Amino acid sequence: MIARLWRGLAGTPAGADAYQQHVTGKVLPALRGIEGHRGARVLRREQEFIVVTFWESMDAIRKFAGADPEQAVVEPEARAVLVEYDERVRHYEVVQ
Repeated sequence: MIARLWRGLAGTPAGADAYQQHVTGKVLPALRGIEGHRGARVLRREQEFIVVTFWESMDAIRKFAGADPEQAVVEPEARAVLVEYDERVRHYEVVQ
């Protein structure tokens, strides 16, 4: 299994709430429909987020991210409330 990690920072507390609503209400439900997706966790500390998604393989990640699996997928709705975010993601093999 592969973990995909991404970090973003909202500009205001209201923006952080809006991003949380976006990721939990729109992004995560959409991911569940992608073959090879194995779950996700959203971590929040005030206005900072770390999103960890779990995938069966890099091929499964490409179904979500496209040909360049390390390119972050940040929708316009998220860009509107984030002041800083990773353009590139990190992938880690889950060993336990």
